[in-house]
Amino acid sequence: MEKNKNTKSFIDLAKRRGFFWQSSEIYGGTSGMFDYGPLGLLLKTKLINKWRNFFVKQEDNIFEIETSIIQPEKVFEASGHLDSFIDPITQCKKCNSIFRADNLIEEKTKEFVEGKKPEELTKIIKENNIKCPKCKSELSKVKIFNLMVKTFLSPTEDEIAYLRPETAQGIFIDFKRILVATRVKLPFGVAQIGPSFRNEISPRQFLIRLRAFSQMEIEWFVVPEEIKIHPRFREVEKVKIRILTRKAQEENGNETILTASEALRKRIVPNQNLAYFLARETQFYQSIGLPFEAFRFRHMLPEETPHYSKGNFDLEIKFDFGWKEVVGNAYRTDHDLKKHMEKSGVDLSVRLDDGAKVIPHVVEPSFGIERTIYGILFHCYRDDKERGWEWFAFPPSIAPYSVGVFPLVNKNGLQEKAKEVLKLLKKHFDVFYDDSGSIGRRYARADEVGTPFGITIDYDTIKNNTVTLRYRDTTKQDRVKIEDLVKIIYMKVHS
Repeated sequence: MEKNKNTKSFIDLAKRRGFFWQSSEIYGGTSGMFDYGPLGLLLKTKLINKWRNFFVKQEDNIFEIETSIIQPEKVFEASGHLDSFIDPITQCKKCNSIFRADNLIEEKTKEFVEGKKPEELTKIIKENNIKCPKCKSELSKVKIFNLMVKTFLSPTEDEIAYLRPETAQGIFIDFKRILVATRVKLPFGVAQIGPSFRNEISPRQFLIRLRAFSQMEIEWFVVPEEIKIHPRFREVEKVKIRILTRKAQEENGNETILTASEALRKRIVPNQNLAYFLARETQFYQSIGLPFEAFRFRHMLPEETPHYSKGNFDLEIKFDFGWKEVVGNAYRTDHDLKKHMEKSGVDLSVRLDDGAKVIPHVVEPSFGIERTIYGILFHCYRDDKERGWEWFAFPPSIAPYSVGVFPLVNKNGLQEKAKEVLKLLKKHFDVFYDDSGSIGRRYARADEVGTPFGITIDYDTIKNNTVTLRYRDTTKQDRVKIEDLVKIIYMKVHS
C-alpha cells in the first residue's frame, strides 16, 4: 500500500467528506477560522473523550473546570501577556501587506530565528534581500504586535477585556476556589478544555495557525521541595521518548531516543513531574494513530524559553512542510500564582500539614486540539492504489463512525433487517446507514471517512441471523452472529 503524503489530497478529502470547511465560506471565508462538519465534530469529541480518559480519569487528583473565555485587562497585566504575548511583524512598503517576520525569514533562509529581537530580524531581512512575497517590494523594519483579541465590557467602552489567548490563566485565578472546594492536598492538577483566540498575523497551513482554536490543558501543582518526585513516575520510567536536545539543535544533529529515567539521569529533563507528562504524551499520541517516529520533544533553546521557566519541551509532529509544535510542556515554577497574588492582593499560597505555607510550582502540558487533529488526518491518510480509493486509517477509538450498516439489496426484507441491526448498534456506537449504490462503493465511502467496521445484511442474515463483518484495514470479512456484534466491536473499539 502506498501512503501518499500530499497535503492537498488529504485536505481535499477531509473537506469533501465533511470534516472541516472555512468559516463564513459563502462570504468569501474568514482566514484562520474553520467550522467543524459532522465528521469533524465526531472526531474532535472522541479525541477529547480519549484525552479526558487518559489524562484526567486515569489520574488520582486531577479536577476539571471551565472558566470564562473573556477576562478583564488586569488578568493579562498580571500574567504578562500585555507585554510578552507578541509576534514580530514587517509590512510591505508598497502593497501594505503584513507578514510575521520570523516565519518569513525561516521560509526563505531555513534559519530558525524565533526569539530574536526586532532589530536582529530586520538585519537578517536586509542581509538576505528578503522581499514582499506578494509584490516583491521592500519590507519595513520589524516591529512588535500583540496577539490578543481586544473587546469591551461596557456600552461606553471604558472597561477593556480580552478573549483569552490560552486556557491557563482561568485556572490560576480560580486556584483558591478550587483548593477550598475540593479540599485536595498537593500534588494535584486542574484540567480545562475549551476555546482560545489569537489575532494571528498570517493564518495559514489549514488547521495549524488559527485565530480561533481549542486547547486541552493541565496545570499540575506541586510542593516546590517535592518537584523532583512524581507519585506515579515508576509506571512510565521505561517509556522511550524522542528528544531533540539543545546540543543537537546547536550542532544540527538528530533526535535521541531515551527512556524517561535516562532523560532525567542525563539532566535533559529537569524533574520527574515534567518527565512523567512527556512519557504519557508519547503513549497518548501513539494511541491516536501517530507513529513513534512522527513526533518528538524539542527542548526549547534558551532564547525561546521564558525567563521564569525551568524547562520547556514542545511536542512537535512531522508534516510535509516540516516539524510543528502541537503540545507545549512547561515547568512554570511559581511565576503565575505569584504574579496574580501581587496584582490581586489575594493569598494564593497553600498551607501544608506541618503548618508551613508554600506557593506551588507548576508543570503545564498544553495540547492544541486542531493541530493534533491535523496530525491525525495527515498520518492516518492513505492513498491506496491497490484499493483504488483514498481513506483514513483512524484508530477505532477515535474514528468518527465506528460502524457502517449496509443492506446488500433494497428488497426482500433486507432493508428492514438492516434497520433492526442499526437500532441495536446505535445504543452503543456512532453508526451510519447506507443503502445507495453497489456494496463495493459503499465500502469505499465508509473507508474514506475512516469507519473501521462495516456490516452487510444479506439473504443468509434472514436465514440464520448472521451478518458479514468487514474490517477496514485488511478488508477481511467474517461471518458473525447479530447477538455477538456489540461485544466484538466494543472490544475492538476500546482495546
